[in-house]
Amino acid sequence: MIGALLSALVLSAAPSGGPVMPAPIVFFDIAGPDLARQSAFYRDVFGWESGPGGTLSVPVTGTTLSGALRQDPAAKVLYLGVDDVTASLARVTDHGGKVVQPRFEVKGVVILGLFTDPAGNPMGLVEMQGGKPKIP
Repeated sequence: MIGALLSALVLSAAPSGGPVMPAPIVFFDIAGPDLARQSAFYRDVFGWESGPGGTLSVPVTGTTLSGALRQDPAAKVLYLGVDDVTASLARVTDHGGKVVQPRFEVKGVVILGLFTDPAGNPMGLVEMQGGKPKIP
């Protein structure tokens, strides 16, 4: 399933010796032993839609980014934009996740929170305002 999704993606490369073109994120996956539990967690906490075989549809600036849930143990960190880090962390714990670092500010840079999902994957939250990271 994942291979078919990835092979359907078309990535353009810069001409040999030319400038490197910015590479957009075109796919992501989140590992966990129980796809149904992972799917329910991300649906209930962040409103992400899931489909057959662990596929995800996640809103990204007016469109969607394709993704998947996997059953192997490889961990990645994704930072999700939310209106309120504290409220989102409360939803995380209500649905089986764990807070690693409550809401904190990096002065002049960003407001963050860190958690693990029910499978133990490390994730981050970025507090957003007007579609951009909120700068304290």
